[in-house]
Amino acid sequence: MIENEKVEEMELELEEKSENTIKALESDYGAIRTGRANPHILDKIEVEAYGGMSKLIELGNVSTLDARCLQINLWDKSLLKAVEKAILQSNIGLTPSNDGQVIRLVFPVMTEERRKELVKQAKKMGEDAKVALRNHRREAMDVLKKMKTAKELSEDEAAGCEADVEKAVTGYMSKLETIIAAKEKELTTI
Repeated sequence: MIENEKVEEMELELEEKSENTIKALESDYGAIRTGRANPHILDKIEVEAYGGMSKLIELGNVSTLDARCLQINLWDKSLLKAVEKAILQSNIGLTPSNDGQVIRLVFPVMTEERRKELVKQAKKMGEDAKVALRNHRREAMDVLKKMKTAKELSEDEAAGCEADVEKAVTGYMSKLETIIAAKEKELTTI
């Protein structure tokens, strides 16, 4: 490893962008509805409350009753209708049932066709994340190329840095592959 501020900055930026890409994929995967109750499906839902928009998860407790049922226990019962409306508008494919005290979301058993659709969707998300990683690698390589052209790095130093970038991106790619395979397995497991 060579001592160069620009190289260190580029490597930190590559690491940060790559980590963010992985986090974004994990977040997107959390929102994919499987046959099991997953509270993370509600993470992005916003409810009109108290004159503004609030995240659903900030308005009450979400608990898993069993493998296929979530229960939302709101701190303010006057928000039940607003939460119900927000869930219906969110297109998560679930219909809330409101008994005046709590809201329940029952996850239907998924068909084989729906599982295949979701696997396709998960693979596309995974492929998009891989493309993002490749773009991060290209940006890092461009920085190194400019530094080499400007004689800020020697040929050997540039080659060493390029190898480091390749090694780092390969590591992130294998992390992505693991995450994608795990989600695929989760979606196809009945």
